[in-house]
Amino acid sequence: MSRDQRAATCLVTGATGYVGARLVPELLKAGYRVRCMTRQAGRLSGFGWAGQVEVAQADALDAGALRCALADADVAYYLIHSLGSGPEFEATDRAAAQTFAACAREAGVGRIIYLGGLRPGDSPQLSAHLRSRSEVGDILLSSGVPTAVLRAGVIIGSGSASFEMLRYLTERLPVMVTPKWVRSRTQPIAIRDVLATLAGCADLPAAVNRAFDIGGPDVLTYADMMRRYAAIAGLRPRLLLPVSVLSPWLSSHWVGLVTPVPGTLARPLVESLRYDAVAAEHDIASYVPDPPGGLTGFDDAVRLALQRVSAADVASRWTSAALPGAPSDPLPTDPDWAGGSLYQDVREEEVRAPAGELWRIIEGIGGAHGWYAWPLAWRARGCLDRAIGGTGLRRGRRDPDHLRPGDALDFWRVEAVEPGRLLRLRAEMKLPGLAWLELSASEQDGRTRYRQRAIFRPRGLPGHLYWYALLPVHAIIFSAMARNIARAAQGQRPQGQPVAARRAPLP
Repeated sequence: MSRDQRAATCLVTGATGYVGARLVPELLKAGYRVRCMTRQAGRLSGFGWAGQVEVAQADALDAGALRCALADADVAYYLIHSLGSGPEFEATDRAAAQTFAACAREAGVGRIIYLGGLRPGDSPQLSAHLRSRSEVGDILLSSGVPTAVLRAGVIIGSGSASFEMLRYLTERLPVMVTPKWVRSRTQPIAIRDVLATLAGCADLPAAVNRAFDIGGPDVLTYADMMRRYAAIAGLRPRLLLPVSVLSPWLSSHWVGLVTPVPGTLARPLVESLRYDAVAAEHDIASYVPDPPGGLTGFDDAVRLALQRVSAADVASRWTSAALPGAPSDPLPTDPDWAGGSLYQDVREEEVRAPAGELWRIIEGIGGAHGWYAWPLAWRARGCLDRAIGGTGLRRGRRDPDHLRPGDALDFWRVEAVEPGRLLRLRAEMKLPGLAWLELSASEQDGRTRYRQRAIFRPRGLPGHLYWYALLPVHAIIFSAMARNIARAAQGQRPQGQPVAARRAPLP
């Protein structure tokens, strides 16, 4: 079968990376055959589309493996960079691009598509990050293979390094001493618009061999983005105090201290923010038209990026490798620091009783049965909650023995019930953040195991301070709670628990 008689084959390099992992389903939906290139094929197994793609295990510096990966490919997406790998990333990027360009030309690839960075229009010099991105684009454009280089600025979406840096700085610092670079202008673009443009470039005419600037409809300073992010996230207005003495080098260390974004990644990103980076043209629209409603504005892009961490199903984002429903949703291969701060307290106990008896204790928690640890502390927390306008513990429960999703349970709400296995509660007390409590029972090899997990998603600096201030208290209460639930399931009296809160054994 000739190439003209079958769907075009798209090779996606960096298929487990931030952009690559989100591009693959877009190409599949468009009807392309997709081949994913990755250094570790096993990392693709967590994606629902893994069975719909070919897999090529290769390194961009290995010419032999590259030739196999590129064989019969019509379009090759080059989504590889060594940013964050160390001071020699420019040399590594150069060598990888040269090897890829030569192998693509030998394989007869019809088009290369590369995602680079916006270049400052009148800057006398570029940061190492932008200089490397620009050099890679030039290498691919001169490869002899028709190439489209898309130059983007800050990409807005959960998991994007630039967006995560913005998220953490804004959420953790209500008052911020800001360097000069927060006044530089940039043109952020939503991840969904980046992906739509990348996918559309697969159909570019063969004569097109050039770079295109891509950006969203808003031109903003970094300070503007921080203020608007705070408003959208429901945070108090941020106070920014400009100071001209902070160099990018000092700023990067400060970013590394305040945020979990690795310093090796934060440093080149900060250096790239020193100059204005605004699209000089929008010629790509002549080939890949804007969506009918126009490109996504900054505010809407942020809302999309935050929607999973403000909705009731946020806990699943960190409990499974569930696939997202939109490009801005998190993915299982996103780095651990992506998606915003999330604190957890996990306890496990082996239970010498059937899993059914453990589940009976789990489903009967709260109300008259109590919380199996430090009842006075729970009562005090309920009184405090009522004093500040919350629900307190007075709601009890609808049924003394059974729960269903949506039930009120003291100052919790039942979010999910998987009978015999899992109970997830969402906190409705007054908190500087979002909180969940998961209680689960499992049985394997004849052994019953109880697992308890408290999850807290802080909102702003008060949320972080709240978690750390109560860390010693939570350690005592949650450990006692797990231990006593296990004892109750075994028919033993929970330590420190009133007799009235004990459960009668099954008949």
